[in-house]
Amino acid sequence: MRRLFPVTDETAVPAPGGASGEGTGREWTLQELAAAYAYPEPGPEGPVPWLRANMVSTLDGAAQHDGRSQPISSATDMRIFGTLRALADVVVVGAETVRQEGYRPARAREDFAAMREAAGQRPAPAIAVVTASLDLDFSLPLFTSPLVPTLILTGAAAAPDRVAAAEKAGARVVTAGDGIGVDPALAVRALADLGHTRLLTEGGPRLLGQMVAAGVLDELCLTVSPMLTAGEAQRIAGGPAVTVPHRFGLVSMLEEDGFLFTRYGRA
Repeated sequence: MRRLFPVTDETAVPAPGGASGEGTGREWTLQELAAAYAYPEPGPEGPVPWLRANMVSTLDGAAQHDGRSQPISSATDMRIFGTLRALADVVVVGAETVRQEGYRPARAREDFAAMREAAGQRPAPAIAVVTASLDLDFSLPLFTSPLVPTLILTGAAAAPDRVAAAEKAGARVVTAGDGIGVDPALAVRALADLGHTRLLTEGGPRLLGQMVAAGVLDELCLTVSPMLTAGEAQRIAGGPAVTVPHRFGLVSMLEEDGFLFTRYGRA
């Protein structure tokens, strides 16, 4: 892997006779990846919520192939995926993505154990599922055997029988909306009230679109996959367009085997 932006002597490996930043680079350690994707340090007033998204897109804008993101990913993309999870307090995901991707509980990883302990974090991030209907299979391992109890983010008007079913399965139901659905701003606030300020969302596109529209997204980690798929696959964010496009600035860009691993922050 090599860093294209910003370039540093430690991470850019020059090609023979070439300029800094060129060449094939080397495989980064997990510690280097963790440093490259570190959350902002808390200010004088203490930690504040920081919501980042991690998504992958093909060159022609597809966020998935045959309904899943795995076919357009890579081994390095999955290493970054694991690193971003290891840095987070909680992973926020939409119910449809849970169903399509077969979500399982986040696992504790020995490589990050000391780092998480030093940061005051649990051994693994919690998974928080955003759902209005609670139409979920509560017999799945995500609910029956997580290392950290799974959270359900839903509205105040959610069906009481489904709430009861979720709680019986061991999930913690968190109200983050006045009606049936979830208000992204209230979801961020509710998670922060539980002590989760390092927030990561992995979509899907509908949930990310709602977060963009609500103006709560602080950072986007986007992998650009060197593939073309055509078809009618979703983009990384869906739903109604925002009135004024939200401008983000490039924070960093890594490259390996034609995949670009970009990081954008709120401008």
